[in-house]
Amino acid sequence: RTSDGDKSFPVTNWQTASQSDTARYARFFWGMIDRGIYFPCSQFEALFFSSMHTDADIEQTIAAAHEALSELAAGLQ
Repeated sequence: RTSDGDKSFPVTNWQTASQSDTARYARFFWGMIDRGIYFPCSQFEALFFSSMHTDADIEQTIAAAHEALSELAAGLQ
C-alpha cells in the first residue's frame, strides 16, 4: 500500500517500491517486536526462516502477525 492509500499496483521496481507506506510498516515492525518476533526493520529487506525454527516458532510468528495486522486494520477505520 502506498502512503496515499493506493493498493492496486504490484511492486516490481524501485519506483513502485519507493511509494510504500514506510510509516505503516514501522507500526507493523514494532507490533511484531512487542510480541517477541524480530522482523527486518525495513520492508525492503527479507525475512528468513531456518531449519532451527520449529513448527511452534512459525505458529507463534503467524499469530503475532495476525495480531499486529489486526491492530493496523483497526487503526484504519
